[in-house]
Amino acid sequence: MKNLWAPWRMEYIRSKTNTGKGCIFCTKSKEKKNDKDNLVLFRGEESFVLMNLFPYNNGHLMITPYKHVETMDSLSQNCMTEIMDLSNKSMKIINTILNSEGFNFGANIGKAGGAGIADHIHFHVVPRWNGDTNFMPVIGQTKVMVGGLLETYNELKSSFDKLS
Repeated sequence: MKNLWAPWRMEYIRSKTNTGKGCIFCTKSKEKKNDKDNLVLFRGEESFVLMNLFPYNNGHLMITPYKHVETMDSLSQNCMTEIMDLSNKSMKIINTILNSEGFNFGANIGKAGGAGIADHIHFHVVPRWNGDTNFMPVIGQTKVMVGGLLETYNELKSSFDKLS
């Protein structure tokens, strides 16, 4: 197997063993003056949009309620409506700015469901392009990220600012 240097992944690997810091979504929701550092693109009334620090693809976003709950049935109808609306608007922005050709959208609920952060529900919006799942992950056991987090944040931020 060939190696692709990805030093940003070490932070993720190490953060898995440090569970004493509390919920990352709750922390980011409260740090309103650090939106760029926290990759927060938009704050709604009951939920917010942020970029995934360890994305599956460029432009991978998460829509997260402020309320710290594990399941959808613990969210208000207003919160669920806002999350769906922000998901739809996020897809439109990504489609316009990054020229995506499709999306994966959903939530991994519970540890058994694949949630990396199981105690605070969050929804993923993952842009897709024809051919983005090429031979690299299958044969090369490597993902290719074609853009940096801050560059993508800067590309998307002005469109999210117009949602207010």
